[in-house]
Amino acid sequence: MKKLSILMLAICSTAIFGQKVSDYKYVLIPEKFESFKGESYGLEGALTKALKNKKYVILPASIDQWPSEAKDNSCNIINANILNVKSLFSNKLMLEFKDCNNKVILESKGSSSIKEFEEGLADALKMALISVSNSNPVAMQPAKTQTSTTTTTIASNTVQSSAPETAVIAPAAGSSTGTYSNGKVVVQKIQIDANQFILAKSGSSVPYAIFKTTSKNDIFIVKLADNNVTIGYVENGNIVIDIPQADGRYTKEIFTGK
Repeated sequence: MKKLSILMLAICSTAIFGQKVSDYKYVLIPEKFESFKGESYGLEGALTKALKNKKYVILPASIDQWPSEAKDNSCNIINANILNVKSLFSNKLMLEFKDCNNKVILESKGSSSIKEFEEGLADALKMALISVSNSNPVAMQPAKTQTSTTTTTIASNTVQSSAPETAVIAPAAGSSTGTYSNGKVVVQKIQIDANQFILAKSGSSVPYAIFKTTSKNDIFIVKLADNNVTIGYVENGNIVIDIPQADGRYTKEIFTGK
């Protein structure tokens, strides 16, 4: 006999910036939802299945396998995430969608009184998904023309800079792309726009590092793949990242152009 439960649903904080989730065809789901420190109870697979049923195309982990519409312009992709909402007496979560500029398109909270984590969180996700309409995509945005290399980015990882917009200095011309190595890892530099570039490893959907310009030329705020935020800079044509260590000190990681 199936368990009977009381379901509670709260659809809240819906933020629309001239867009809807249903405007998109392509959805990027992370390999693991970071707010679930340990087990995420199969939510990645459950969200993938549910969105496919709503006619969305879920992008694979490897960027190399993305369709050209997604690879050529990251703004044709919406980024999905599930946040763990702590609660003593119920399972709660927040389903979140962001665009390529890291703006929230939709936040939908789901809640279930089923106390078992896997069953309860799946039930909460089902509630949160009620506010997500079937995909009805608008016209795709054209490929970006500022670089001949395929441009991709994971918008949910975009670094936010506190520098005033008027003080931002664009990167030097001619440095928009290239292959670099630190002796252990080979990465591709991909210029997202005038104020941001990423270092990406082939076959990975998560950037190795995201660089955001500051008010000083060739100095960047850097968000690493482990979510640590640090400083990076260009020195003698090399890309340098100050890597934070457990003891509070920093070590230099130097990427040299190949």
